[in-house]
Amino acid sequence: QVQLVESGGGLVQPGGSLRLSCVVSGRIASINTMSWYRQAPGKERELVAAITQIGTTNYADSVKGRFTISRIYGANAGYLQMNSLNAEDTAVYYCNAVVDNGGWRDYWGQGTQVTVSS
Repeated sequence: QVQLVESGGGLVQPGGSLRLSCVVSGRIASINTMSWYRQAPGKERELVAAITQIGTTNYADSVKGRFTISRIYGANAGYLQMNSLNAEDTAVYYCNAVVDNGGWRDYWGQGTQVTVSS
């Protein structure tokens, strides 16, 4: 059993910052790509940022220069530092990890709400 637990969401004013965390636990041989997705009301889930096993990163155009994805390999943890937040960033943010626990498989966290409002 593999679990992803996110934390760090909340209410923040425009221009503010938040740091999301994702901890992967369970029977894990290896973690490949870790990613953050978000889903705003009435919209499809979209990729925000991803980081591969060797540290290659990829960002949605809408967050480039404002968000930074990182991970701690030994701790099976990933982070999303979000700066200069605006109302369009309001969404539920989900952590995703491609995990080898006897076979490669996608796992998702439960989501954490980020609300940007004055």
